[in-house]
Amino acid sequence: MKELIEEIIQFRDERDWKQFHNAKDLAISLSLEASELLENFQWKTSGEAIEKNIEKIKDELADVVIYSILLSSELSIDLEEIVKKKMEKNNLKYPIEKSKGTSKKYTQL
Repeated sequence: MKELIEEIIQFRDERDWKQFHNAKDLAISLSLEASELLENFQWKTSGEAIEKNIEKIKDELADVVIYSILLSSELSIDLEEIVKKKMEKNNLKYPIEKSKGTSKKYTQL
């Protein structure tokens, strides 16, 4: 993960784009890229979307990850650490014995 983050930061820095990468604009860009990802599924079944758009889906998903990494870097947030903490919270909110096989939200378990 560290090498990937370094590669993304280097790409940005070589182009002098950090000046445009404040937290607000990175969050907006992240949301826009997530919307572009969703467009690949609009008006199709999941299977149809994947069959017809898998390369576009990969590109948009990569953009979402890249902007997530840039935002975490801007805010000095360790992505690995926060994902692990969130998984700990999810394990408490969704214990296996209550959540296995159901799509209910934790407030409904």
